[in-house]
Amino acid sequence: MILIDGKKAAAELRAELKEEVAELKSKHNKVPGLTVILIGDLTPSQIYVRNKEKSANEVGLKSEVIKYPDSVEEKTVLEKIQELNSDETVSGILVQLPLPKHIDKQKVIEAIDPSKDVDGFHPMNVGNLSSGYESSIPCTPLGCYLLIKKIEPNLSGKKAVVVGRSNLNGKPMTQLLLKENCTVTITHSKTKDLKAECLEADIIVAAVGIPELVRGDWVKKDAIVIDVGINKTDNGIVGDVHFDEVSKNAKALTPVPGGVGPMTIACLLKNTINCFKRSQI
Repeated sequence: MILIDGKKAAAELRAELKEEVAELKSKHNKVPGLTVILIGDLTPSQIYVRNKEKSANEVGLKSEVIKYPDSVEEKTVLEKIQELNSDETVSGILVQLPLPKHIDKQKVIEAIDPSKDVDGFHPMNVGNLSSGYESSIPCTPLGCYLLIKKIEPNLSGKKAVVVGRSNLNGKPMTQLLLKENCTVTITHSKTKDLKAECLEADIIVAAVGIPELVRGDWVKKDAIVIDVGINKTDNGIVGDVHFDEVSKNAKALTPVPGGVGPMTIACLLKNTINCFKRSQI
């Protein structure tokens, strides 16, 4: 079995992006800029934003983090987004989720200029992705897609099962696989015979948030299995896939942690650079 090393893949992608940023700097005499808005003091969000900032600096992006307390008014955040929308030095805007309850997530997402939406959550980018047009692609599904392509460059005709139907992962993942001419089944926690669906799959992407849901006897020989889940349990952090069991059958499998996670941040940088390039046309 091939253990899909997300850390290594992310390091390779960052090295490519660093070269690209250097080329863009020499061509345009400026570099892409990423601005992250962080509201509140949730530890996971703080760690994640710190890692984003570190990675952005590593590849040569201009990076800024704007911090607000939990009590910040929605109006203040929306005004700041409008200001960033019109700032030519900002290529990408990201508002770190989750948000405090008094702030409307959808309002915030829709306030971001779609051409600067590096998370790919704006309805315009969602629509463009599903229509097969150019768009910002949500970072986690994009990371999964790039890992799958490393193992199997030609996905045409493959059967893929996506477990989970969220706007963050399941739905965009489905669109990316359809674009590669896969036959895609999107499943979820209410699917009647999930095991039978998974057994048909050449590719399984598990992003449903149920610890170790996908078992060894759910996976046919030589399937590629991508585990997006991060679940805290008494035994530590585990994915949505039972690693020990599935590793006996799968052709390739991502570990948790160290699989999809590192690729998510690398893909955020890739999206920021793409937003910058589109703005220069």
